[in-house]
Amino acid sequence: MALPTRTAPHPSTLVTLWRSSVGKKAVMAVSGLLMLLYLVAHMLGNLKVFFGPRDIDGYAHWLRTLGEPVLHYGWFLWLARFVLLAAVLAHGTAAYQLSRRDRRARPQQYVHRRQRPSYATRTMRWGGVILGLFIVWHILDLTTLTVNPAAEEGHPYRNVVASFSTWYGGGIYVVAMLALGLHIRHGFWSAAQTLGANNPRRDRALKAVANATALLLTAGFLSVPVAVMTGVVR
Repeated sequence: MALPTRTAPHPSTLVTLWRSSVGKKAVMAVSGLLMLLYLVAHMLGNLKVFFGPRDIDGYAHWLRTLGEPVLHYGWFLWLARFVLLAAVLAHGTAAYQLSRRDRRARPQQYVHRRQRPSYATRTMRWGGVILGLFIVWHILDLTTLTVNPAAEEGHPYRNVVASFSTWYGGGIYVVAMLALGLHIRHGFWSAAQTLGANNPRRDRALKAVANATALLLTAGFLSVPVAVMTGVVR
């Protein structure tokens, strides 16, 4: 008597979605929007440096007490960091796998020359690499205070001034924020297309929102190191 053959288990819906190009693009869109919300909140917090040490140091302390007494001191901040790290890893992994899949699908060069893509599109991959490296530097600089030349635990204002007072600290930040602006501009539009928010009637408005969002965030983030390097904040 022949034994019944076992059939391989079907992958779950989430696994099937992740394996598809549409699913990876959706992951990139959702994780990108999550990171965008974080960037808006982070930029607004950074601008408190213009109101002096008391404001930004108090804001940093408030972030560590959020959720008390349900959460212990600093737990909310670590939970936020964990969610952000998961979003960054999901975004980067999906982008890398989509890039590999695209290259395998087109092993030969196109016979006909295609329209030259925009600067933001052509630098999207390198921009992602620059931002990934910057995140590591930023953590070592203003979170763990490992590379900050005059860091003092519990004094964010002094640490920001100390970091941006050096040519390399300010320079690294400026280059990264310019790359961030290009990344946001192109990524916002791509996310809108992936999530089906665009149509011929809304395309112009969505592009305007993408440009304005990228410009405002870039200007907001750059204002802090520029203020320190020019002596406005000291």
